Amino acid sequence: MQGIITLKQGRDHSVKRFHPWIFSGAIQSSFETLQDGDWVEVKDARKTTVGFGHFQKGTITVRMVTFGEKPNDDIYQSKIKKALQVRVEANVISDQTNAYRLVHGEGDGLPGLIIDVYNDVAIIQAHSAGMQRDKVLIAAAVNSVLPTAGFRISAVYFKSMQEKTNSEYLAGMAAVPHVVQEHGNKFYIDWEEGQKTGFFLDQRENRKLLGEMAKGKTVLNTFCYTGGFSVYALQNGATLVHSVDASEKAITLTRKNLELNGYKPTIHACVAEDTFDFLKDKKDVYDLIILDPPAFAKHKDSRHQAVKGYQRLNAEAMKMVKPGGIIFTFSCSQVVDRQLFYDTIVSAGIQAGRHIKVLHHLSQPADHPVSLYHPEGEYLKGLVLYVE
Repeated sequence: MQGIITLKQGRDHSVKRFHPWIFSGAIQSSFETLQDGDWVEVKDARKTTVGFGHFQKGTITVRMVTFGEKPNDDIYQSKIKKALQVRVEANVISDQTNAYRLVHGEGDGLPGLIIDVYNDVAIIQAHSAGMQRDKVLIAAAVNSVLPTAGFRISAVYFKSMQEKTNSEYLAGMAAVPHVVQEHGNKFYIDWEEGQKTGFFLDQRENRKLLGEMAKGKTVLNTFCYTGGFSVYALQNGATLVHSVDASEKAITLTRKNLELNGYKPTIHACVAEDTFDFLKDKKDVYDLIILDPPAFAKHKDSRHQAVKGYQRLNAEAMKMVKPGGIIFTFSCSQVVDRQLFYDTIVSAGIQAGRHIKVLHHLSQPADHPVSLYHPEGEYLKGLVLYVE
């Protein structure tokens, strides 16, 4: 251990209930000598050890990795092994699906760490200085756990959250784009140039549900990025699919994924345009609309503007969808909780003047688990709406 953090009297309740974040205001001791990424021992006001974690200057000062026990040398191997077991038990990995999240930060007891697996390549992202510092140890753990469990790994890639030049292969090499399968559908993955780790794995089961509802329907997929929802809609018999994104790069990737799955342009069109502009002056064109925008707010001070954006977006879609149509609407903004998102959709419905039923409440899949003691980990919220 490189330091000790002592908590103020009465400020240890949440961490003793296994919440993994310790905020700066809860800390009694000075930490001027500590460096970002240092391992620290956390003690309560009585000097009793509470657990161990990574230190980082900021609002969240310590991210807890263990509660009570001191971490040993195989802490990453042990936790990644447990995380893999969860995915196996949840039937996430199969002959039809070889793209999945192996480690989901706090949900798997490794705050600040994301590991996505694309067939035989593991992509590591560090959202904390501690995980960034330990990236080589983490890569070694992945290279040990997966092959031992029967999963082939040819490369481990670290994707930097800051400068692209800091990204590197920590083990092996692999060509991009890489082809993976998700429920039998094929997708190109480019972890070097793509957003996040290259694909939004958190929408896998929601894409499947959409596919089951798309037969015989005309579909609009907004903020399409890789075209995942579009591929599922066509696979399940949609008669026409339009994919819209403001990014030319996203539109190119969508076209490639549609072609990879054998779909010809006669039944789909890709449009490089801002979604808000595209939705204007269109009515009764689509039976099914997907609204999956990027996070409109990443901080609390921008939450109000985000809510206005979600309301406007959903109201426009509600006005234009055909009577008896379906809307899949999502928010991935962590600062917009489920209740606020629901209330915003209610306001949009009132603004649109349509009668609307909620068919499904949607969230993230089993490979994006949420710790019972860390509800902040539930970031993806969605509704399936029936619009009369």
